[in-house]
Parts: sequence; structure tokens; C-alpha cells
Amino acid sequence: MSDILTSPRRSRFGRATGFRMLGIGAAVPGRVVTNADLAGLGCDPQWIVERSGIRERRHAPPEMATSDLAAAAGAAAIGRAGIDPASIDLVVLGTFTPDMCIPSTACIVQEKLGLDAAAMDVTAACAGFAYALVTAANFLAAGSSRLALVIGADTNSRVVDPNDIKTWPLFGDGAGAVLLGHGDPCPGTDCGLLSFALGSDGRGAGLLACPMSGSRQPISAEGAARGEQFMRMDGRAVFKWAIRLAEENIRQVVARSGLGLDAIDLFILHQANARIIEGARSALGIAEENFMVNLDRYGNTSSGSIPLAMNEAWESGRIGPGSTVVVCGFGGGLAWGSAVWKL
Repeated sequence: MSDILTSPRRSRFGRATGFRMLGIGAAVPGRVVTNADLAGLGCDPQWIVERSGIRERRHAPPEMATSDLAAAAGAAAIGRAGIDPASIDLVVLGTFTPDMCIPSTACIVQEKLGLDAAAMDVTAACAGFAYALVTAANFLAAGSSRLALVIGADTNSRVVDPNDIKTWPLFGDGAGAVLLGHGDPCPGTDCGLLSFALGSDGRGAGLLACPMSGSRQPISAEGAARGEQFMRMDGRAVFKWAIRLAEENIRQVVARSGLGLDAIDLFILHQANARIIEGARSALGIAEENFMVNLDRYGNTSSGSIPLAMNEAWESGRIGPGSTVVVCGFGGGLAWGSAVWKL
């Protein structure tokens, strides 16, 4: 862990413009699970608030999968844009909790929405939406796509161990989606990703992982008895890495955009932990009102957290057409992605 902090891997920077956000939507399960509801599992409700800032989260019912949340969020974004779904030619879905190994969950979503489009999953844990956004943005900038649906969705309640009382309370289920397409540029500047940064550091792969979930360790009764199908997280190590990474990467990506921190209308970080967000905000010297926080009501929704928070900011009027936002995702891999995004 010390190597990750003292000699971090570099980010790769780029720019992808010439498109606009045409629609945005979100979806969460109806079931609200409060901290008090978890007391029976041995979780201290006040400890959860003090350590994470989370007061409640949403859990999907047994019949609901990641594709259901993703499709609902996608449908909301399409409806808000008021476009013909037949025009969509690309679906990029960020998730690490797919419906199944084969096929991709994006293909299932494509069918649920009745689209005739290429569809693929992008797996980067809690940085999944940022990776999906940059992937679709480059398709649009290159002219390889005209209308792209980008979704972040996870059902974390299926992969976190209920007996892990330090990790189980932190995660919730949810999804968000944005519809991106070509259109008139924003007044006076380009729209799209004025700059973006992607990076990874596999030295931290073991800090947040589901051991029994792939070809390295196939599913077995013995492994399931040991709970190895569930996520394992070194919370303290990930916290230290994330709080430093978020501040440094935001500074870098904003500088690459040619703007100053004071030109950003809203900062939307991955909603992992209130202390990480506050630490980055304080280090950057940004006022609280310029940071979006809604994890108190949804917990850590992994790939869903950034678009879910962004949808709430849009609906409340904190951002709108022409706004400049910074999004920053970080998590297992270790992987991260940030962007300065002109809407």
C-alpha cells in the first residue's frame, strides 16, 4: 500500500468534444434500508453515520437485477431527451455486478429498451461510469457514433457479505444514465469532455475484490461456504488512496481543460464516503455548495453513483444546459477516471 501512495501510477489524459448531453435519468429500488434496520445485524447506526455519512440505502428485491435498474434509468434518459430510440447506435454500460457472465448486461439492456445498437459492458468497479463515459465520448468525437446511451448501474447488495458489518452498510443499489449526441455547440465553447483522465494501478488489485467470481477461482461449494463469492475490502487502505487520488486527479484534469477550479459549476465525485468527499473538497479549497453529495440517502452505488447524483443535481436545478461539471470516479482495480464536462 505504501508504494501506491508514494509512487502512484500516471493518468492518461485526453479530450473528446463535439457532443451534448441530451437527456439524463436514474432508477433506484423502492426498498429503503435505514441504519436502524441494520442494527439487528450488529451494525451500530451512529457508527455508520460517523464513519461514512450514510443514513440509508436502497436494496433490490430478489426479482430485480442490474439490467432492470439500468434499463429503467436508460428509459428515463431517453424519455427526457424526447428522441426516437431507433436513433441510438451505441450502449455503453459501466457495471461490476452484471446479470451474468455471458452475455453482457448491456446486450440485455439493449433488448429491454428495444434498441438497434452496438452494446458493451465496461468493468472498472466504482470508476465504471467514468470509463463508460470516456469510451462513448471518444466514439462520438470520432464520428463512429451519433447517439450514445451511457449507463452506470450496480446491485451491490448481491456481492457484499451481510455478515461483514463494516462493509455491508456502505453499499446500495442504483443506476443512472445519460444520452449523448451531436448538436449545436455550447455558446462560446465546445461541449463534451474538455479534458479527461483515466488510470489504473493493479498493485492494489487485492484491496477490493470478489475472490470467487471468475476463471482464477471458479465457483465451488467449498468457496461459497467460506463466503469467497462476496466482496472483500481493505477499507482503511482504499480510503487513504482515494482521498489523495481524488484531489490530485481533479487538479490535473481541470488544469488540462484550460479552466480554473473557480470555473466549475459543480463537482460530482463518486459517492463512496462523505469523509473522502470532504477531504478532497477541503484540500481543493472549494465551497461546500459546489460539491454534490447524496450518499446519505443511497450509500455507495458504485458505477451508479455519479449519474445518480448528477440526475438529482439536474432535477434540482443545480446544473443545466451549458453547465461545467467535474466528475471523478475511483475504486477497485485500482482504477480511476475524471473529466471536465461541458453539458
